[in-house]
Amino acid sequence: MAITTAEAMQFVEEHDVKFVRLTFCDLFGIQKNIAILSSQLERAFLRGVPFDAAAIPGFGELTGTDLLLFPDPDTLALLPWRPAQGRVARLYCHLRSPAGEDFAGDSRRVLAQAAGALRDRGYWVRMGVQCEFYLFAADEAGRPTLTPHDRAGYLDVAPADRGENVRREVCLTLEEMGIAPESSRHQRGPGQNEIDFCPDAPLTAIDHCLSLRMVVKAIATRSGLYASFLPKPLAEECGSGLCLSIALSRQGRDLFGGAPCPEADAFLAGVARRLPELSVLLDPLPGSYRRLDGLAAGGAGREGGRCQPLRMVRLPGEPGRLEVRSPDPACNPYLAAALLLAAGLEGMEEGLPPFSGQAPRLPGSLGEALELARAGDFLPRALPPAVAEVFLAHKARQWEEYRHAQNQQHWELERFLGVV
Repeated sequence: MAITTAEAMQFVEEHDVKFVRLTFCDLFGIQKNIAILSSQLERAFLRGVPFDAAAIPGFGELTGTDLLLFPDPDTLALLPWRPAQGRVARLYCHLRSPAGEDFAGDSRRVLAQAAGALRDRGYWVRMGVQCEFYLFAADEAGRPTLTPHDRAGYLDVAPADRGENVRREVCLTLEEMGIAPESSRHQRGPGQNEIDFCPDAPLTAIDHCLSLRMVVKAIATRSGLYASFLPKPLAEECGSGLCLSIALSRQGRDLFGGAPCPEADAFLAGVARRLPELSVLLDPLPGSYRRLDGLAAGGAGREGGRCQPLRMVRLPGEPGRLEVRSPDPACNPYLAAALLLAAGLEGMEEGLPPFSGQAPRLPGSLGEALELARAGDFLPRALPPAVAEVFLAHKARQWEEYRHAQNQQHWELERFLGVV
């Protein structure tokens, strides 16, 4: 049930909330926020809260004015790790211009439109998130190191698994925020962990993914650790992925329920066909492709040293959902989810036959991913064209910096370890 503005205001008063974080993310999935006093929240709902868009990466190229944050009351949640008195709450926001126009670079809006396009055709979508991350020791100043929190392996238990208490606290904190994790575990890499979520409406599912990043980093810091969502922080260890699952139904029928379904085949084929040219958004860092190469080497679909789309898009043993395994946690998950839904819808509208695996292999580098994205016509159709252009221009500059760096692994860690 949707929360009204009046109900949100009442909640803030009853729970002694003094500060509200108005949260959004830039084009590249990095969270941003403005904190306001709760006394200013009603004004924020009515008039928005301005900020300098030119100071946000990617936004300045898309607009010549300031932007306004309009809180979404449905996303109201307390931050349990903040003080019990004078509490802090969080609201995700819509982005608009001073004239009241929707901002093209609002990632949440892009995903809402992609889910709406399926809904308008009679399809009901639910998405699940499985997110991996590393826990590293922090130095005396709280800066990240590359020393894993433990040396445990896949599904190990304490005492080898030293991340158990952190995962437990993360899951309990999310539950206090009204978010339901499905499971948690130690993953293959030393200090590598995973937390999964129950399927939900697309926008809610990806909001939960952003909340997970925030909670994991907060709990890790409080524990004297540093949490990293980089796709490949350790050169010789497993990379971290962001597996997105999609459940699709129409008129009460589960399309991925196991029975033969041409619509489900066409949706899967659409996603697999477009996966190579979507890689620049799903796998946005140079290290993303070292992770993909590791997946290929591990048997996830190697042919000529590259992952195959059909092995990255699969129907798991549990029926009812489609899994897309190629994205990693450094992506903007709103844009990633929107593009996957748009690719699947395109496949259904074209009536594609079951995917034969004849699509191009996934790119082997960020540079190759850029070439595939620019050679295709899908991104400017699935995203606002200006957003696609700005995103690709930023990634092209990053690729050139990386390509000319004397120590490429060091360049990426210096640039992103303390951010992603």
